[in-house]
Amino acid sequence: MSAKHKTPPTHKIAVIGLGIMGRRLLANLRNHVAFEPVAVWDPSDEACNKAREEAPEVPVVGSAEEAMAAAEVVYLACPPVPRKAYALTAAAAGKAVFLEKPLGIDIEESRDLALRLEQAMVPAAVNFTQAAGRALSEIQRAKKAGEMGKLEGVDIVVTYPAWPRAWQVDADWLRFRAEGGFTREVISHFVFFSERVIGPTRLVAAHPSYPADGDLCETHVLARLENAQGVPVTILGSVGGAQPDRQEVTIKGSERSYRVSEFYQLWSSEGEDFREVLQRPADPRRDSLQRQLNELDNCLQREPHLLATPAEALSVQEKIETILA
Repeated sequence: MSAKHKTPPTHKIAVIGLGIMGRRLLANLRNHVAFEPVAVWDPSDEACNKAREEAPEVPVVGSAEEAMAAAEVVYLACPPVPRKAYALTAAAAGKAVFLEKPLGIDIEESRDLALRLEQAMVPAAVNFTQAAGRALSEIQRAKKAGEMGKLEGVDIVVTYPAWPRAWQVDADWLRFRAEGGFTREVISHFVFFSERVIGPTRLVAAHPSYPADGDLCETHVLARLENAQGVPVTILGSVGGAQPDRQEVTIKGSERSYRVSEFYQLWSSEGEDFREVLQRPADPRRDSLQRQLNELDNCLQREPHLLATPAEALSVQEKIETILA
């Protein structure tokens, strides 16, 4: 469990990558007492201009290296392929590193990254946004208290009418097989969530489907993971059809089950219809990111924290990339 959040000295942080995720976190950094964004950079002029409009007081600098030099913490919201080089450059300079997920797309490269971040002995964490959330904490509490009974399995269901979703279209790389796809971007969150509850898993079976255009990302995926005790994680993902987005993970117990919908809504069932058990925050996205930043503050102070470690992110990536292969 995380240490109680305190008001520390301000951490000077740089943001590299100013797409939707980078700008969202930038907005939350500006409203968090522990952080001062001191430099941002993106290779896209359009992205830089959007950041200037949204955060006019934060300098847009001329390179990633210049951004890193200004800060003690580097947040990497760039696509996966360049992320490793930036992370290692920052770590070599003694900077703390906060990475967007996935850790990468090449398993061997990411194993090397995780090892070298550990050897650098700098604070490092990966932004799986449910790590500090109330839903995961409540499920872990109920499991520890024995309220769920025997763990029976996990069901992950992710379906979309289109991918990328409307708010993601600026990140064009998300539609390509090389770095994008909903399995990396969304299902990875729920694999992380599952492993936090039932422990490490191994991949038992997987079947991805791809469109005729070989450059584009997956349209469907079926997979099964199991933990050391044989507890299964069943994954179903699909794109297409007139439907609302559906993103949910169900942790099934013999006495009580929990379902997390849309990343933060927590529902429970003891055999009857699921009922919602946590009050929804007024601004779910802000609530989630502020909680993550509280934990990043703890991480930077080398206190106990709830954020995903590079090792946990690597465990998730190993399953995701094997599913997609």
